[in-house]
Amino acid sequence: MGGNKSYNLTMILVTGGTGFVGQALVRQLAADGRDVRLLIRPSSQTPKLPRGIPVEVAVTSLTDERGIRAALRGVETVYHLAGAEHLGAKANLRETDIRGTETLAKAAAETRVRRFFYVSHLGADRSSYYALLKAKGLAEDAIRRSGVPYTILRASILYGAQDHFSAPLAMLAAAFPALPLPRNGDVLIQPLWVEDLVTCLQWSLSLPETVNQVYDIGGAEYFPYRHALETIMDVSGNRRFLFSLNLPTLKNLTITLESLLPGYPFSSFWVDYLSYNRTCSVDSIPRLFGFLPARFTYRLEHLRGINWKALARQTLFQRPQKK
Repeated sequence: MGGNKSYNLTMILVTGGTGFVGQALVRQLAADGRDVRLLIRPSSQTPKLPRGIPVEVAVTSLTDERGIRAALRGVETVYHLAGAEHLGAKANLRETDIRGTETLAKAAAETRVRRFFYVSHLGADRSSYYALLKAKGLAEDAIRRSGVPYTILRASILYGAQDHFSAPLAMLAAAFPALPLPRNGDVLIQPLWVEDLVTCLQWSLSLPETVNQVYDIGGAEYFPYRHALETIMDVSGNRRFLFSLNLPTLKNLTITLESLLPGYPFSSFWVDYLSYNRTCSVDSIPRLFGFLPARFTYRLEHLRGINWKALARQTLFQRPQKK
């Protein structure tokens, strides 16, 4: 369904290009012969650039208007993936997700960027009770107001190698004798393989009908969170006792663990995510993009053959060395 290319797209700017989704996207864009420039925020740590892939790098903060304009020089397409949620308690959603997106979208309009892609969340809404979904909703509004032709994909929970879902749960199952479930673990989720999201992002470039549209997309099936956790434990080889907690108690426990364990992989945003069903139509991707997304149980190879107990010791209990 890729079709003939409708735009003569040259340089592509990717924010969040060193992250979970970004690395998968950059790899596929490069394989497709695209010229890619990564927007990297200033840091004392060496960024994890994709190996073996020729990319340009622009170093600037998302809120640095002058730096953003320089990074957009010669750019016709922007993939905006950067966000602060995975920083947990250290996340500044207002600065990164809201103000950063406003700055980027405004600069994209001024430099005549032709396409602006944004990966948001199912349930994003500027009036949401939940901080992350509110921030994503405000970011979406900023993009729509900018006047740049946009495509917004509100994705369900993502999984794949080095993800923020299946791998952390496998690690926690190796580290603790029991794991909590929100309520009874009956909240519905619809995991989406990261490579399927990347395909949607790529193919949208050549689909004019996706311009100025917002799409809810998810995996091929939805099921209770308990089922997903049990599947992850089975594949990774660490079955654990599961017990139910109400959401306020689970949030307090998560905040405590996050403060005590340097590498604890979840935050209160995760508890908010599990507060109610996170699903959309299961035919969203086949209907919009013409292919069937992967089934969850078929794409968990990344969980096999790993010493999760050793990884848990390295990740959860050791503070990162200062450079």
